[in-house]
Amino acid sequence: MSHPESSTPPETRARPWWQRIPLTLQIVIALVVAISVGIVLGAGNPSPSNAALINNLAIPAELVLKALRALATPLILVAVLHTLMTTNIPGTTGRRLFVLLLTNTTVAILVGLFVANVLRPGTWGNVVTSTNTQITSQSLDPWGLLKDAVPEAVLKPLVDNNVIQLIVIALSFGIVLRGLKSEQIAQGKNGYQPIEDVIGILFEAVVRILNWVIALVPFAVFGIVAKTVAKEGFAPFQSLGAFIVAVLAALFLQACYYLTRVKFNSWVHPLKFLAGGSDAFLTAFSTSSSAAAMPVTFEVLQTKVGLRESSAALGALVGANFNNDGTALYEAMSALYISQLIGQHLSLGQQVIVILTSIFASVGAANIPNAGLVTMTLVFTSVGLPTQYIALLVTVDWFLDRCRTAINVMGDMTVSTLLDGKKPRIVDDEA
Repeated sequence: MSHPESSTPPETRARPWWQRIPLTLQIVIALVVAISVGIVLGAGNPSPSNAALINNLAIPAELVLKALRALATPLILVAVLHTLMTTNIPGTTGRRLFVLLLTNTTVAILVGLFVANVLRPGTWGNVVTSTNTQITSQSLDPWGLLKDAVPEAVLKPLVDNNVIQLIVIALSFGIVLRGLKSEQIAQGKNGYQPIEDVIGILFEAVVRILNWVIALVPFAVFGIVAKTVAKEGFAPFQSLGAFIVAVLAALFLQACYYLTRVKFNSWVHPLKFLAGGSDAFLTAFSTSSSAAAMPVTFEVLQTKVGLRESSAALGALVGANFNNDGTALYEAMSALYISQLIGQHLSLGQQVIVILTSIFASVGAANIPNAGLVTMTLVFTSVGLPTQYIALLVTVDWFLDRCRTAINVMGDMTVSTLLDGKKPRIVDDEA
C-alpha cells in the first residue's frame, strides 16, 4: 500500500533549513568562520602541534576538486550532445549566429589574457607553493595541436581529461546525430527519439550530481581559507584582491566591446541597450544563471529594446546555449593568474592552448550553473597547471561568477541586436 507522502512531488516537500539558505550566504558564513578558525590556529605563525589539524582542514576542498575533475569530461560530452540534438538552429542565419558567438568568445578570452598579462595579479602577494609545480614548456606548434585533436581511442579523452579531443568527439557525434534526426523527421520517422531521451536523461543526471558537489562548496571554502589563514596569514589574499580587480577590469572592457558593436553594427543606441537590458543583467547577477535570466532577456529584447521576435529568440534562446563569453574570459585569466602565482609563466603556445580549450570548454555549458568551476579543471589540465590551486579561486568565485554571468547575458543580447540589423522594425515603439 502506498503512503500518502510518497505521492507528493519532490519540489513541494519541505527542504531542510540549511538548504533554504542561499549558496552565496552559505559561502559568506563559511568565509567568516574560516577566518576566525585560521586566526585561532596561528594566523601565519601556527603551533607545530596543530600542523596535522591544519593540513586536514583542506580535505573537503580536495574532495570537491576531485569530484569536479571527475564530472568535467562527462558534463562537456553530454552537454554538447544535448545542445546539438535539442537546439533549433536555422540555416543561413544560424551560420551568422555561429560566427558572432565564436567572435565574441574569442575576443573575451583575448581581453582576459591581455589584462592578466598587463596587471599580472598573481605577482601581487606572497604565496607559499610546493616545489613540484613545474610546468613543461610548450612552443606554438599548430600541426602538433591538430594531431593532438584526434584521439587514439574514443574513450581515451574521458580518461585523460583532454578537452580538445573530447570536443572533437562530442561535435562529431552531435553533428551526425543532428543530421540523422533531421533526415528521420523529414521521412516521418522518430527512431532518433530514444537516443535523444537517453542523452537528455544523462545530461540531467550529470547536472544533478554537479549540484550535489556545488552544495559542498561552502565546506571547501571553509577548509581552504582556514588552512591558508592559519599557515600563511592574510598575505595570499592580497593577490586574490588583485585578481578580482583584474577580472572586473576585463569584464568591463568586454562590456565596452559589446557596446561598440551595438553602436556601429545595429540600429539600437547603446544607452537604450543598457537601460532596456537592466532587468536581464540584474536577474543574471542575482541568480548567477543565464538560464534563469533567459525568459527575462527574451522579453526585454522585444519590449524594451525593440528587437524583432526572431532576432531576440536567436540570441537569447538559441545563442545562450552556446555563449559563455564571461566564463571563458574568467577561465583564461584564472589559468594565467595561477601560473603567475606559482612562478611558472605560460608561454605563447600554452596561452594559445588556453584560448582553444576555453572556447571548446564553454560550448555546451553556458546554461549550467557553476559549470565554470568544472570546465576550469579541463583548462588547467590542458597546460599542465596543478588543479589544487583552483581551491584558492573557489573563495572568490561566488562573487565573480555573478559578474561573469551578467556579461554572458549581455553577450546574448548583443548577438540578438546585431542579428536585428541596422533597420528597426516597422512598429513605432514611441507611438
